[in-house]
Amino acid sequence: MQDPDLIRLFVVPLENAGIRYMITGSIASSIYGEPRNTLDIDLVVLLGSNQIPQLPGLFPEDEFYLPPADVIAIESRREAHGHFNIIHHNTGLKADIYLSRNHPSLPWALQKIRRVETPSTPINLAPPEYVIIHKLEFFREGGSQKHLRDIAGIIEQQDLDQEFLDRSIDALGLQPQWQAANALTWR
Repeated sequence: MQDPDLIRLFVVPLENAGIRYMITGSIASSIYGEPRNTLDIDLVVLLGSNQIPQLPGLFPEDEFYLPPADVIAIESRREAHGHFNIIHHNTGLKADIYLSRNHPSLPWALQKIRRVETPSTPINLAPPEYVIIHKLEFFREGGSQKHLRDIAGIIEQQDLDQEFLDRSIDALGLQPQWQAANALTWR
């Protein structure tokens, strides 16, 4: 039997159900930059209220922890930081599901989603600039150096929309974090 993977466990069901999503976080930064091990996948999910009842069928309780539908509905209505987890019982692998739609870079990112082929299924990948912006925000909030290393790997390996990045970094007050990430690059 093949080891379960994050894409097969968490993305394939969303793909099959036609639920809009994009992969971000460490999976995206590993594809765009330097690979690193992770036990979770970060997904921005554009979940309609009529799609919430589908989730238990996609992630059945004998295989997954999934919060109750009313909790997911509450999280989906949050203006900011709407979030829940799905956890695979047998492996402990986890999907962090981000639901809020008010981030200033989200409309741009949704227009720039990259479709990438994987052995499991084609996937929707957040653009690298969006991944960078969020990793800068996570670094500002928590101080974990892994975010700066992930960003440096992306900077070194991707042609980026520098105008969009500069505008977003200025608007979000992320200049010190951006300078710290750039200090780790070879460029």
